[in-house]
Amino acid sequence: MARQVEIWNDRAEIASRALLLCQLAYNEAIAKGERFTIVAAGGSTPRVLYELLATKDWDWSKVHVFWGDERYVPATDPQSNEGMTRQAWLDRVDIPASNIHPIPTEADDPAIAATQYEQHIQEFFGINAGEVPQFDMILLGMGDDGHTASLFPHTPALKVSDRLVTLGNKDGQPRITMTVPLINKAKEIVFMVEGAAKAKALSAVLAPKGDVNQYPSRLITGNTIWLCDRTAMNQKK
Repeated sequence: MARQVEIWNDRAEIASRALLLCQLAYNEAIAKGERFTIVAAGGSTPRVLYELLATKDWDWSKVHVFWGDERYVPATDPQSNEGMTRQAWLDRVDIPASNIHPIPTEADDPAIAATQYEQHIQEFFGINAGEVPQFDMILLGMGDDGHTASLFPHTPALKVSDRLVTLGNKDGQPRITMTVPLINKAKEIVFMVEGAAKAKALSAVLAPKGDVNQYPSRLITGNTIWLCDRTAMNQKK
């Protein structure tokens, strides 16, 4: 599939470019008379994008928001991706509550929560077990270690290919994450990467060859646009 790499000066420029990509994807979906499905990511760079999205005059009744991964904490926890997204974006627009599709984190067993979210996605798209739906847009970040969503280096989640949602693991802490096949199926995948701390991993991820177990973001091979700042790309302004 296609991979496009764009280099921008800073977080603000990355967010502005991501906003345009979101707008174009939204326009395309609405022009076809369809709903617009977007998968949110956690992190400081996406937060700037969400604050911009909160200013858009969209038909929010046609926008459905999911999450690519989540820490196993309540939405009120400061580490919650859902909580951050609501504060920066969703609580500031007139989107129906039924159009917000958070990852459940209330079950005693996170494996049950992963199954519940997979079933919810299947029901939303009207698909059967074994089928992979297509989101309009999936937003992703990348960690200093090359992980994306909650697909961390050398963890079992990297090899899950028969599920839409599975368990991730970060230093013994459970995460819920979309799987590689589900992410790769999206119409458009947008990575937002900034900072010198990510330069080594980014270089390894974008290299022609490399270890997907060491740098899991290499597993995302769908229709991707990488929005990177100059420091992450080891370039001077």
